[in-house]
Amino acid sequence: MAQDQPLVAVQEVLRRCFPVVEEQQGLWQSTLQDCSPLLSSLSNLAEQLQAAQSLRFEDVPALRPFPDVEERLRRKQLEAGDIVLDKLAERLATLLKVRDTVSRHVEQVFQTYEQHSAVLDMDALLRPSVVSPSVADMLEWLYLKRKYLLSSIHWGDLASIQALPKAWDQISEDECQTLVPDILVSVSFFLEEPGSCAVSGDLEPCS
Repeated sequence: MAQDQPLVAVQEVLRRCFPVVEEQQGLWQSTLQDCSPLLSSLSNLAEQLQAAQSLRFEDVPALRPFPDVEERLRRKQLEAGDIVLDKLAERLATLLKVRDTVSRHVEQVFQTYEQHSAVLDMDALLRPSVVSPSVADMLEWLYLKRKYLLSSIHWGDLASIQALPKAWDQISEDECQTLVPDILVSVSFFLEEPGSCAVSGDLEPCS
């Protein structure tokens, strides 16, 4: 029926959106996991730098024939740290792509709804957390927070670098970890049955 066409259009764009959100959520989580060992390596390097700074190399008899060993060691440690930072930057770029992909698909949902808003009831059709702007906003916020955390690294502040793994984990604890899985469970029947007419699920927005 003609009056059903707007509803069908919104349903179809939702069916395309949620699988993408699910896929991107998996990529987001795996990327975060990849970052953990890199942050641990960075923390260990900071600890080594701190230990080297407290060592009086001239008081170690075996090192006296090598007057430049302290500078060479420091340079090697800093170079290793820069390599780790480059790898972390690659992971952040992946997080940025996830954020942009989710945001793009969410925007398509809203654009389709707005085209038919005169004949559709937003409260009956979509719930704010289910249509997923909160997912896109959450990913953007977490990306920016992690980017700020890594961009604030200074080799002169070794104690802060050593604390990076804990700070990174704290951001993950603050994240609404089950938001996307809960959304996808609540709409699973909708994704499978073309005849469904509404998205179901009593979800509270992530705060």
